[in-house]
Amino acid sequence: MIILGIDPGFAIVGYGIVEYKNNHFRPLEFGAVTTDAAMPMFDRFRSIYEDMNQILDRIHPDFMAIEELFFNSNQKTAINVAQARGVLLLSALNRQIPIFEYTPLQVKQAVTGYGRADKTQVQQMVKLLLGLDKVPKPDDTADALAIAICHGHSYRPGLPKV
Repeated sequence: MIILGIDPGFAIVGYGIVEYKNNHFRPLEFGAVTTDAAMPMFDRFRSIYEDMNQILDRIHPDFMAIEELFFNSNQKTAINVAQARGVLLLSALNRQIPIFEYTPLQVKQAVTGYGRADKTQVQQMVKLLLGLDKVPKPDDTADALAIAICHGHSYRPGLPKV
């Protein structure tokens, strides 16, 4: 199966595409969709949507796995990230790609075996599991790959979708 992992944001959207076959992961593509802070917010959302459409049209993933939002501070940032997340979801929904959500705790548990692992531990396991020479940058990219890995480990037919 081809899995697209998404770490949502509006300045940086991390994405990672992996193939999961016979209990083995193979990285296909990863990177970040970025927007310029000087752009009007609605233009940033359009840019994210258009870039995600290009990625989906090029890769044709079987699943999108996206991190659930969790914020404990800035409400304005939370709202903007939530809106950007909606744009990302719409892009997949328009292509009838099944979408699955995972909490940060679920991602850490699936990737490291420990739900309270720190960011460095998760990044090192992503590197190891995917056979990469170095940890992908920016951090949002490594997070997106971790989300894709989480889906590979977690998915079972009949699992509830978004």
